[in-house]
Amino acid sequence: MSDKLPSDFLWGYATASYQIEGSPTAEGRLPSIWDEFAHTPGKIKDGSNGDVATDSYHRWGEDVALLKFSGAKAYRFSIAWTRIIPYGGREDPINAEGIRHYRALIEALVKNGIKPVVTLYHWDLPLALHHRYGGWLNKDEIIKDYVNYAKVCFKHFGDLIKDWITHNEPWCVSVLGYGTGAFAPGHNGNVEHWQVAHNLILAHAYAVKAYRDEFQAEQKGQIGITLDCHWQMPYDDSPENVTAAQRGIAFKLGRFADPIYKGHYPSVVKDLIGDRLPDFTEEEIAVVKGSSDFFGLNTYTTQLVQDGGDNEIQGNVKYTFTKPDGTQLGKESHVSWLQSYPPGFRALLNYLWETYKLPIYVTENGFPVKGENDLPVSQAVQDTDRMDYFKGYADALLHAVVNDGVPVKGYFAWSILDNFEWADGYDTRFGVTHVDFATQRRTVKASYGFLKGWFADHIAE
Repeated sequence: MSDKLPSDFLWGYATASYQIEGSPTAEGRLPSIWDEFAHTPGKIKDGSNGDVATDSYHRWGEDVALLKFSGAKAYRFSIAWTRIIPYGGREDPINAEGIRHYRALIEALVKNGIKPVVTLYHWDLPLALHHRYGGWLNKDEIIKDYVNYAKVCFKHFGDLIKDWITHNEPWCVSVLGYGTGAFAPGHNGNVEHWQVAHNLILAHAYAVKAYRDEFQAEQKGQIGITLDCHWQMPYDDSPENVTAAQRGIAFKLGRFADPIYKGHYPSVVKDLIGDRLPDFTEEEIAVVKGSSDFFGLNTYTTQLVQDGGDNEIQGNVKYTFTKPDGTQLGKESHVSWLQSYPPGFRALLNYLWETYKLPIYVTENGFPVKGENDLPVSQAVQDTDRMDYFKGYADALLHAVVNDGVPVKGYFAWSILDNFEWADGYDTRFGVTHVDFATQRRTVKASYGFLKGWFADHIAE
């Protein structure tokens, strides 16, 4: 295909603090809820934790070099709240060493021509706030403390950071953390996660308001949120399955995106959840509506959707990858929730543009090769399945931009390094660079070179 992405298209890689940094007590850092959760027996698949991860708190210079040689124009990383304000609260002391650390990383990225894109919250809530008042469950306290933390970051880094993301995947924070218990802090139930989701939306919105009111005019950056959504396709053409797919998207994406971009929860969600779904006050929804300058999207796969089942979190729909003829939708990966299906990516990008009418940044997208962790390095780096995935998804993105007119402004592959994959531990590898976690040796995989070449060929001069 000879068509190209615009010359200002931003491509690069994404990571998250707890997944790569290690050094949980270095230079004043205190624990987050993930430190406690990962050290709780039975919570992490392989019994591991993020105490070392890819040791990027010390080896960030190697990370920058990998990014530089990859041709990446941008790097999305997250700041650990407990490095900036170890106890987390607005009356708690700011940690100068944490600010110095991120300042050095940001300056190195800029010096190397790599645009730093910062996520303020990628799941690592200060443990002190969780114990002090319940963390995300306490609306009034958490909003004030989160906005304070955000303002500290705007103040210290905003001269160089022009792209801010408030939260990464509030669905995962709320549902997996406070609904199923699969993620920190490990709560189960059908009430708390709706409250947490509501409070995450509000904290995001008030942080954006603070940026716009106090910093944006001078710093001239943009700010938004990253939401996660798999494209949801009807299992077949039956009216109930077509409706189920629409309902599935409302429960996965719409209940975050609709308040932020339209100013209200989807009616189908309110109808099913009732008074467990909190209401916004008039003042709150005025702050929430329009509180993102762009649409940040994390997406990995497509699911086939059938009506039925009793999974309220999903909107009482069932997901499958098995088509009516018994074949699989796409190529299987190392995790049960992800198969490769590039046409679904293109369809999702079109849906988001038609529905929300804002430029899109794909802030995560990637593929864990099945069984890769069991292979010797010499074989693991020949990651053909990951290259096939990236080729399919990159081509789908190009079609969406060039043929469909969807304003996709950036793409961040997950991830530059194999890392700590949350509750999976180190068994699931998403990196384009192999990490030997015993020695921290990095070895680039074939996909690293593939993405370097693809974007060199497909971005206009």
